[in-house]
Amino acid sequence: MIVRRSAAALAASAVLCVGAAPAALADTAPPASPSAPPVIPSGLYGKNDPTYDGVWRQSFALLAQHTVGVKPAREAVVWLVGQQCDTGGFASFRPNAAVACDAKTMYDTNATAAAVQALKALGGQDAAVKQSVDWLKSVQNEDGGWSYVPGTPSDANSTALVISALAVAGEKPAEVKSKAGKSAYEGLFPFQLGCAAEPAADRGAFAYQPVDGKLIANADATAAAALAGLGKGAAVVPSGADTPAAALTCPANGADPAAAAQGAAGYLAEALKKDGHLTALTPGADQPTADTGNTADAVIALAAAGHKQSAAGAMEWLKANSAQWAQGSPAGLGTLILAAHATGTDPKSFGGTDLVAALNATGPAPQGADTDATTVDSEKDKLPSGGQNIWWIIGAGAVAGVGIGILLSGRRKKNQL
Repeated sequence: MIVRRSAAALAASAVLCVGAAPAALADTAPPASPSAPPVIPSGLYGKNDPTYDGVWRQSFALLAQHTVGVKPAREAVVWLVGQQCDTGGFASFRPNAAVACDAKTMYDTNATAAAVQALKALGGQDAAVKQSVDWLKSVQNEDGGWSYVPGTPSDANSTALVISALAVAGEKPAEVKSKAGKSAYEGLFPFQLGCAAEPAADRGAFAYQPVDGKLIANADATAAAALAGLGKGAAVVPSGADTPAAALTCPANGADPAAAAQGAAGYLAEALKKDGHLTALTPGADQPTADTGNTADAVIALAAAGHKQSAAGAMEWLKANSAQWAQGSPAGLGTLILAAHATGTDPKSFGGTDLVAALNATGPAPQGADTDATTVDSEKDKLPSGGQNIWWIIGAGAVAGVGIGILLSGRRKKNQL
C-alpha cells in the first residue's frame, strides 16, 4: 500500500508495451532522451529518479510530516499541487507542468489517491481534492474497482488505495458506483480469499489479481484492503483499542467491509508470527527475503483494526532492521513514521533513528512544527497543469500471471525512492 513505485510502473509499462516519460515543475527541463534522468525539482523530496514515484513519495512525505506536527515547506506543497492535471488526475511524475496534460498522459490512480490523502490532511486544498476525487470516480471500472492505469483490469491494490482516498475525502465508498451499478466495495471483495481457500492460513488475505482464475494471497494487497474496509487512510489515529487479531469469521459475510478488513488483519497477524516480519519472493530470486515495506504496511493495518499487540513484534523488528531500507527514501521514512504514529511509538526515537529529522533532510526545510493549513493561491502559486512528454516504448516483453502480481505487489517498497 505505501512505498513501492518503480516495479509497479515497469510492470504496467510491460503490459501496455509503453512507459510514460517523467514530468513536474515548469522550470524543470525534460530529459534529453528516454535514458536521461530528469532534473530533481527543488521542491521534491528525495534525490533518486522520480519518474515512477515522484507524486507518491511527495504525498507520503507531506502526510507523514503533517501527522507528527511538522508544517511542510510551502515549496513542497506547491510542487505537489502543480503536478495535478486539469482533469484532476495525477501522473506518476511530470517534469514540465507548463505543458498541458493530453491523451498521451499516463495517469496513475495510485499517485492520485496518495495525493488526495496528503492534500486533504494539509487543508486548504478542497478544490484540488474534489477535482481528484471526481477524476477517480470517472475512471472506475464497470466491476466497481480500479486499476493502476485507467482502462486496464481492476486490481485489489489500486481499488483499495482509491477507496481509502475516497473515505479520507469524505465520500462513502459503498455509494460510489460504476456505470454498471457496482460499488467500490463490490469491486474489492472478489479479491479476498474466502472460507474455502487452501491453505487455510491464507483465508482472509487478498490477492492482487486472479492468476489463471486462482486467488493468491498478497500481503501488499491485504494491508491496503484492510485499511479500505475500515474506511481509513494511511494516517491512522492512535486508539486505546487493542484486541488480538482473529482469523476470518466463517461463514464470511461477503458484503461487510469491516468484517472483510478484520479477516485481512487476521491473516497479516498470523503471517507476522513466524519471523516478526513478512517476506517476499522477488522475480529472479531463489529464496524469499524480508519485506520491510509490507511489514510496515501490515503494522499500520493492524493498528487501524485495533490490534496493536498483534503488530508489536513487527514494530520491534522494524526498529532493528529498517534503517538501510529507509535511508534517503521519503516514502520509506514516511511510512515508518505513519507506522510509529499508528501504534503510539515515538518516531523521533525509532531504533536509534530520528525518523522525522531524516525525512525532513530529504527535501526543503519545513516551516515549523505547527499544523496550520498550507494554502496554495491558485492565481499566484499553482503551476500550470502540465502533460507528459512523448512516451517511449519499453521493450519489456510480456509480463503475465503471478509475475505481474509480484511486481505490482512490490509497487511501493523497494529501491525506487
